[in-house]
Amino acid sequence: MEKEQKEDLIKIIVSGILFLIIFIVDKIINLGLVIEGKWCFVLPLALYLIPFLMVGYEVIVQAFKNLFTGKVFDETLLMTLATLGAFALAIVRGVTGENIEGFDEACVVMLLYAIGEFFQDFAVDKTKKSISGLVKLKVDYATLKVGEITKRVKPEELKVGDLIIVAPGEKIAVDGVVVDGTTTLDTKAITGESLPKEVEKGALIYSGCINLTSTITVRVEKEYKDSTVAKILDLVENVSQSKSKSEKFITKFARIYTPLVVGLALLIMIIPSLLTGEWGTYVYRALSFLVVSCPCALVISVPLSFFVGLGKASKNGILIKGSEYLEKLGSADTFVFDKTGTLTKGNLVVQKVFPKEREKEILECAFIAEQYSSHPIALSILCYAEKFGFDLSKCNGYTLSNLSGLGVEVSCKNNRILCGNEKLMSQNGINIEKQSGTVVYVAKNGEFVGGIVFCDEVKTESRDVVATLKNQNCGVVMLTGDNEEVAKSVSKTLGGIEYKSNLLPTEKAEQLDKMLSGNKKGVCFVGDGINDAVVLTKADVGISMGGVGSDVAIESSDVVLMKDDLRGILKARKICKTTIRKVKENIVFAILAKVAILVLSVLGITNMWLAIFGDVGVACITIINSILTRD
Repeated sequence: MEKEQKEDLIKIIVSGILFLIIFIVDKIINLGLVIEGKWCFVLPLALYLIPFLMVGYEVIVQAFKNLFTGKVFDETLLMTLATLGAFALAIVRGVTGENIEGFDEACVVMLLYAIGEFFQDFAVDKTKKSISGLVKLKVDYATLKVGEITKRVKPEELKVGDLIIVAPGEKIAVDGVVVDGTTTLDTKAITGESLPKEVEKGALIYSGCINLTSTITVRVEKEYKDSTVAKILDLVENVSQSKSKSEKFITKFARIYTPLVVGLALLIMIIPSLLTGEWGTYVYRALSFLVVSCPCALVISVPLSFFVGLGKASKNGILIKGSEYLEKLGSADTFVFDKTGTLTKGNLVVQKVFPKEREKEILECAFIAEQYSSHPIALSILCYAEKFGFDLSKCNGYTLSNLSGLGVEVSCKNNRILCGNEKLMSQNGINIEKQSGTVVYVAKNGEFVGGIVFCDEVKTESRDVVATLKNQNCGVVMLTGDNEEVAKSVSKTLGGIEYKSNLLPTEKAEQLDKMLSGNKKGVCFVGDGINDAVVLTKADVGISMGGVGSDVAIESSDVVLMKDDLRGILKARKICKTTIRKVKENIVFAILAKVAILVLSVLGITNMWLAIFGDVGVACITIINSILTRD
């Protein structure tokens, strides 16, 4: 706990102990009888005021301050009116010779109110810590390397191209590339990934990660203001700015509700008293009405539920930019996915080699042709062909020619190998066995040998995520710029989801607009955050995949999955649904309990003790229910 919280807790405990002592003594000897006559109230007043003011002084002061700041009708006003009214009623009863009642009840009201406020502050503070844990990553200094010397500088002073030294145990100050050394990084504060990550020369690393094992030299790729930690810090600082519909309703409700309650309490006190003359009875009922009608349970528990939900999401590496998007994600019934980099890994892999009986020969020719290329397709071929252990010495003496837009031609002595697309084969008069999708055809000495079919590898978790969303009665659609054959293949792999292919970015936006126009529950778009900025912004909820290091992801999306794992959507959705359920439970329970006790208070069937439960008891129950979202 913070120092201020500890002081508040000590104050509550001391006040509670003093109250219990005074209350027990009062019930044994009746403090109102110690002094006879009209001043009989002085001793119980003086004693009960001590614990009352210990916990209630700041509440009363705040209520009076609010009179001059325009925030008149809030819970502090209701607490002040109810408790001071109870003290006044007890004094009047003492002066008129009636049995003194009200001092103990006023103390309990204020004491329990203080406990409820402490409980709320403690819950909010714990949740804030779970969110701010993501941003306690800012480094105070970085070790800048200049020639052969090093010096400590602030991260804000680093420029793109600077070299920094990161020793074991230190945090990465800014995003950069490893230029010397290998090490292991702890990335869980950024991605939520618990397993350490091995990095070597050429690896891109992100600010906020912790170097675990060896000293590395890093070239700065982004200034601090553009680095991952700075982006996340800005996001977290503004995470609660966007209010959900439920929060907006409660805020408006409280503004109308509080003055209405004060007015009704005055009517309950004045009208029956004028008719019957029983002022003490109806003042007491009005005070009970004020206590139970305090909207703490709603005003506190609803925002707290959302805040706890946001905190739980952040602990799982999911950044949600406010309760509005948390609520929308939980209720959305349509999920639109980008293909490349989202549903698929975005890298081409060999799907098959045809004809199968000539696989080794086909791959050997392709291996010779592509061995020096850095093209993604060439790398996939080389990776796939490794299992055959081809001897590089066979490649000596070959002449390679890159044919732009066609492929590669390799010649040596009496051998001529062509490796490329259908157009290359056609230009050389070679008849081929056509295949759909992305295909590299191979010919040797004018004869068609075979081909290699490639596909964009579907992520292992994509099938489960799509199936789960369908089981939740959600529509799943894929929008892609890829051709019909590729899109159809991916759709089939994922269980036959609806798809639109050959789409330009503007056409993706048009397709999304059509879905939004006919949807009331919400449409979520899931993309990689790099080339989907328009549709991410247009959707009810834009979800960016693999947001680490992507400025566009953090800036254009509403939800950022810091780990490149689609299962984060299911986790986020579960948290959102739990949070929304808690909010609804709190609203229904608080309203039903308060209405019931309000009616009983007005009719005089109950006393202020039940009114106290109707206020603080209900508030504490709803706060506890909100906190349970953390589990």
